[in-house]
Amino acid sequence: MHHFQEPNFVDLNFRTLTGSELLHKLRSAAECEELSPVAGVNGVIVTDELTDNASLKPPCPVISTSVGATSELIDVRVESDQSLDALLQGIERSPIASATLVQLIRVNERSSISDALCAESLAYSSLQHSEQFQNWLATDKPSNVKQFSEPAILIDRTDDELTLTLNRPANRNAWSTDMRDALAEHLQYAFEDSSISHITIQANGPAFSAGGDLTEFGSARDAGVAHVSRQTRSPATLMHLLSKKITAKVHGACVGAGIELPAFADRVTARSDAFFQLPEIAFGLIPGAGGTASMLNRIGRSRFNYMALTGGRIDVETALNWHLIDEIQD
Repeated sequence: MHHFQEPNFVDLNFRTLTGSELLHKLRSAAECEELSPVAGVNGVIVTDELTDNASLKPPCPVISTSVGATSELIDVRVESDQSLDALLQGIERSPIASATLVQLIRVNERSSISDALCAESLAYSSLQHSEQFQNWLATDKPSNVKQFSEPAILIDRTDDELTLTLNRPANRNAWSTDMRDALAEHLQYAFEDSSISHITIQANGPAFSAGGDLTEFGSARDAGVAHVSRQTRSPATLMHLLSKKITAKVHGACVGAGIELPAFADRVTARSDAFFQLPEIAFGLIPGAGGTASMLNRIGRSRFNYMALTGGRIDVETALNWHLIDEIQD
């Protein structure tokens, strides 16, 4: 059994319970309600083996430090090379987004891809109007909007091969509305043209994609319209439908959408300089480009939650070991 050091900070709103103590609380709806950020409990740490399940689930993240814990109640099992300290700090920074994430992943683990993408969009739209995200918009949102004349994505068709190249290297291929719309347009073309047998998605510049264009964050004023718009033009849905034909070649920063979308591909190759990160929780959001379906299928619930809740980077070797990518290829 692995041993973990106690967190090196105090005054965090976490409840430490044995497995039997947690199960006892989950027999009561009233006691289950107490295990929630709105009741002052941002997470539960289970210190021993937990193998039984319960019909009620805590509204907050459930973390296990025991390799013998197999219960579906566990959202994150802290592995020997992972940091409990980083996990707790990530949750404490954004307790509402963290609770929303683990509840969504519990649902998406049992859902079809299309249902998972719909649920992700609903949760993401809800959090766009949360207090924490609105505070981030008011204080930290960057305003240096860049203008570009070149196409967001280059398209090359040779015989039955289609190559799509993200083409905003000066902006580290930040995931903007222009890039989303261009990718959706080209994937729609590929979906309707049955003569295309293979699609390669790659990128120009030092990064595959540094994630969402932060200057566009918060532009949606209506959560319902944002959700319906996201479902209407969805690169994630098209990536899923075309997945068997797609190879994604990634490198450098693969952040947010920069790994959520490639993870749909049948094959993902990465250069040795690649790293992977899901930073959205720090803004009060969750991954919203399809990762709660694509990455979840590749690496499983515990590892996905760990990546998203900590916001930390994983290197290319870890990504290969976790099956987030299929090959390191320089």
